Amino acid sequence: MKKFTLLATLMIVAMLGIITSASATDNEYTTVPKSEDTVTAFISSIRNDNGQLIIQAEPIEWYEGAAADQKFKEREKEAFEELGGAPDGYYIVNDNPTLHTYEVAPDAQVLMQIYDHDGTYDGAQINWNEPVSLDKYVAIMNNNNLMDMKSFPYHLEIQDGKVVKIIQQFIP
Repeated sequence: MKKFTLLATLMIVAMLGIITSASATDNEYTTVPKSEDTVTAFISSIRNDNGQLIIQAEPIEWYEGAAADQKFKEREKEAFEELGGAPDGYYIVNDNPTLHTYEVAPDAQVLMQIYDHDGTYDGAQINWNEPVSLDKYVAIMNNNNLMDMKSFPYHLEIQDGKVVKIIQQFIP
């Protein structure tokens, strides 16, 4: 079911990309650098637990560009030969679907790429690295009217055991 939801969301995002490309900001997409402090994951839930914001997430490996092509070739040789590379320039590996729990720092920074701004398809624009408050982020994650925001990977920067930055990964 998660795979179907991801596919449906990807189709909507692709359509929105075509619709909103003229209204996207002048900023461009940039790859989130990998580091020891960053975990890329699908967030399954975000909740307030006795005044502390808690994220439950399933860590994944995220690959883009040549690295995506290489990993895709290693793991899916037949499909690679047929397609010539990773579909849409990215590849996700999820060999261990175990959920991890992360505490979110109260001053954590959140950067979104695309979400339902106003309940309309026109309002679901791409705005590269748009900052939103934690309260707004919780509302975005719990609003599945147009898009399931849990279908996107997120890069979680962790310092001193707490998430200090959340960056939504745009999926072309």
